[in-house]
Amino acid sequence: MSRRWVKSDLPPPFLKRLSFLEERVQADEFPFNIPAFQRGKLVLDFERPITIIVGENGTGKSSLLEGIADLCGFNLSGGNRNHVYSSDLSQATIGHALRGSWLPKVTRGFFLRAESFFNFGHYVDALPPDSTCPNPRVPYGGKSLHEQSHGESFLNLFTHKFRDEAIYVLDEPEAALSPKRQLQFLKLMRLLELEGSSQFIIATHSPILMAYPRAQLLMFDGRVIREASLSETPHYQLTRNFVMNPKAMMDELFAEVDAELADD
Repeated sequence: MSRRWVKSDLPPPFLKRLSFLEERVQADEFPFNIPAFQRGKLVLDFERPITIIVGENGTGKSSLLEGIADLCGFNLSGGNRNHVYSSDLSQATIGHALRGSWLPKVTRGFFLRAESFFNFGHYVDALPPDSTCPNPRVPYGGKSLHEQSHGESFLNLFTHKFRDEAIYVLDEPEAALSPKRQLQFLKLMRLLELEGSSQFIIATHSPILMAYPRAQLLMFDGRVIREASLSETPHYQLTRNFVMNPKAMMDELFAEVDAELADD
């Protein structure tokens, strides 16, 4: 894989800090009523080029990433500032209540939503050729995203579209990736990190992605978002326990089901 090796004059992270504009926080409305946001005093410092955000379903990871994408001006259905299309997904974000501290302000990048990537593929397929891009599919591997497997289309997006000084906001990129493909993705991310021109903010449930060396790991933990180590995350602990003794975990899980049925 051939890439330009260009260092940024001001290395990432470009987005240095996120905080709430307290006068715009609507405490009783979604997504501000999520426990981690309820205090209305969110302050997150991004200290490294790669930030991994973890937490259970419903804790606010996706809402935070949507807000960051909104702050960047990206299409909230997925894409960048120039992708104009919509989906049926909710557009309620915390973006209007966020203040970002940048150095420098970066407008290039991409917002990946695994749940709406199918719609994004339709949008790319419908793009007409023009003088600057005779084949609009070239940045995505040269063929329709729908003519590739879900995992292949994700990796082609990462390989061909991610370059130059940019910020990439990725919501559960592992959704379409096998464990082997997740490792490929980590190699691509490592290459971009070495180029010194990309910032990644990633929400994930995958311990493989969480294990990325030198990443800043932020965990939604009840009413707070705090830095954590890989071994502190419930995702890692559960996966480790399962791999070490899957039968014992299955026995315990199904014993709970039997007990529930007995109580009915």
